[in-house]
Amino acid sequence: MADIRAGSGAGRGKLAMDTATVVGLACGFGLIGAAILLGGHPASFVNLPGALIVFGGTFAVTTMCFSLPEVTRTAGVLAKAIFRSDRDPSEAAIAVLKVAETARRTGVLSLQGVVESLKREPFLHKGISMVIDGTPAEEVEMIMRRDMQATLQRHAKSASVLRKAAEYAPAMGLIGTLIGLVQMLGSLDDPSTIGPSMAVALLTTFYGAVLATMVFSPLAAKLERNSAEETLVSSVYAMGVASIGRQENPRRLEMLLNSVLPPVKRVQYFD
Repeated sequence: MADIRAGSGAGRGKLAMDTATVVGLACGFGLIGAAILLGGHPASFVNLPGALIVFGGTFAVTTMCFSLPEVTRTAGVLAKAIFRSDRDPSEAAIAVLKVAETARRTGVLSLQGVVESLKREPFLHKGISMVIDGTPAEEVEMIMRRDMQATLQRHAKSASVLRKAAEYAPAMGLIGTLIGLVQMLGSLDDPSTIGPSMAVALLTTFYGAVLATMVFSPLAAKLERNSAEETLVSSVYAMGVASIGRQENPRRLEMLLNSVLPPVKRVQYFD
C-alpha cells in the first residue's frame, strides 16, 4: 500500500522551468541584441508605429480567424511552454502496474484505500474511481479515451492559433513596409521625413520576421511536443485502468504498456 502511494504521482513531475525553451529564446534574442549593439545604434531599431502595426495587427487578424476566448486561452497556455510538469511515461507505467498488482492481489475494492493518493494525477484518479464504482471496463476506457481526445483538440487549437499568428506576422510587417514607403514617397519634398518613413518601412518587416520565426512558430512546436508527451502518459493510464477493470494479469498489462512506450522508456517491472 505504501509503495502505491509513493509512486502514484510519478507520472506528473514538479512544475519547473523548461530549460530548452528559455535558453532558446534567450540565445536567439541575445544574438540579435548583440548584433544591434555592435552596429552602434540600438535606438534606431525601436519604432512605436511599426510595433503597433505588427503586434496589434497580428493580434487583430489572428482574432478574426478564431474567437476572442480561444486567443486569450492560448495566451494562458503559453505558460506551459515555459513552466511545465515533466511527465515521464516510464514512471507513469510503473505507477499503474503497482496499482494493478494490488488490485489483482487483494481485489479492486481494496483500491479505495489509495484512490485519494492518486489526486495528483486527476486523469488516473478519475479512471480508478470509476472502476471502484463498478463501471464496466469498456465504458471506463471509452470515457477516458474521449477525455484524451478532447484535451488533444484543445491543445491543437492553441497550437493552431500560434501557427496562424506566425503566418500573419510577416504579412503585417509587409503592410507596415508599404505604409512607410507611401509616406516616404508622399513627402520627398521634405527630406526630414524620409528617415522616419524608411524606419517604419524596414522595421515592421524586421518585427514581423522576428515574431514569426523566433516566437510564434517555436512555441507552437513546443506546445505540440508537450501535447504528444501528455497524450502518451494519458494513454498509459487509460490502458492500465481498463486492464484493472477487466482484472487482467498485471504481467500482460506490462507487455501492453511496453507496446506503446518508446524503446528507451519501456519498463521491466516484473523481471
